[in-house]
Amino acid sequence: MARETVLVVDDEEGIRESISGILEDDGYSVIAAASGEDALSLITDSSPDLIFLDIWLPGMDGLETLSRIRELNKNVPVVMISGHGNIELAVSAIKIGAYDFLEKPLSLEKVILLAHRALEGARLKEENRNLKAAIIKNTSLIGNSEQMKRLRQQIELASNSNSRVLILGESGTGKELVARLLHDNSTRAGNPFVEVNCAAIPQELIESELFGHEKGAFTGASERKIGKFELADRGTLFLDEIGDMSLQTQAKVLRVIETQFFQRVGGSKNISVDVRIISATNKDLQEEVRNQRFREDLFFRLNVIPLQVPPLREKREDIPELVEYFVKRFSLDNGVKEKRFSKDVIKMFRDYDWPGNIRELKNTVERLLIMVPSEVITLHDAEGLAVCGNSINARSDHFFRYSTLREARDAFEAEYIRKKLKEHNWNISKTADAIDVERSNLHKKIKSFNIVEMEG
Repeated sequence: MARETVLVVDDEEGIRESISGILEDDGYSVIAAASGEDALSLITDSSPDLIFLDIWLPGMDGLETLSRIRELNKNVPVVMISGHGNIELAVSAIKIGAYDFLEKPLSLEKVILLAHRALEGARLKEENRNLKAAIIKNTSLIGNSEQMKRLRQQIELASNSNSRVLILGESGTGKELVARLLHDNSTRAGNPFVEVNCAAIPQELIESELFGHEKGAFTGASERKIGKFELADRGTLFLDEIGDMSLQTQAKVLRVIETQFFQRVGGSKNISVDVRIISATNKDLQEEVRNQRFREDLFFRLNVIPLQVPPLREKREDIPELVEYFVKRFSLDNGVKEKRFSKDVIKMFRDYDWPGNIRELKNTVERLLIMVPSEVITLHDAEGLAVCGNSINARSDHFFRYSTLREARDAFEAEYIRKKLKEHNWNISKTADAIDVERSNLHKKIKSFNIVEMEG
């Protein structure tokens, strides 16, 4: 087991040597710095487990150094070293995150005692964080609505087979999470889970991404690349947004499913892999088949076990539990105290339709946690930040605030375009096709209305 590392920061060489010596005799690995600036460099390079930090330092003083340490590492315990008459400053340091303080002249016995206590406390906090993270991970499919109970049961049943699964649902409903749970609860859990977002990869590159390529297969192929099918061998390949895959690539994926082998782009060797395919889409694939945008034979191959993930508006009773989960996760990830939402805000959340589903709810909760300084987030706070599409309390008179018909029409058009862009993942070409306008005209509208892409 590696020795724990202690950083000693003091501009007096005698102090540094005394503390270093006693800690090394007790089995710790010790590094030392004579200034705050040097300490910050060592923290970045060495990640110490404990820091002894003098308040009075040349240049950057101890309090400023402590603040900078907290920016780099929220969890490392810091013991302040204070001279006579510096107790007030030491107490101030504790308020901004120091573990404890030592008063000069130093008691070497107290140095060891504080080191033991600080490191043991840090270990317990780390165990607690890991335990909370494990609890959150294991209960990450949140909700006790009938729809979620049914979905959890379906995941449990489907996990026990190697059959292909097609996950259906709107954007932001958590289809990737369902895919991961299918893998984690299967006999393949100890093997790779490999994801491919079919909508995010240019069509000219997706075959190389899926099947790999040989060196020299095309311009820029300077070395052999292993594809996602090979990387997922004995595990699970998750084809997200399968409805956006080109017909040409669909044909090649179908052939792999039927023959159980493939060739890298530019290669001639047959490669066989054992892969379970899980796919997902926010499109109606049967409609895509009717419109000849998706192969019927591939649809039937993928749709062995269909799983439908419900939109958030159909399981509003899960919203309070989801909010609580996002608050706990945000608090854990950022090392901050948990805040809470007032009943009025929760009611506002339940009344909203959430077109962006759980992803939009998560982003909204995080925005309020970051932007509202108080411990309780109220309806006034939420309205001030215009969350929930700014539509809960103003639906009836939303467009009456404009003084002319032209202003109201422009506002409606901008909102409509923004909604359609979001529905099509901000893809200009697809949105233009969907609303039956020229792509160049849509670009002009986006620029004219100053529409910018929003996360979620």
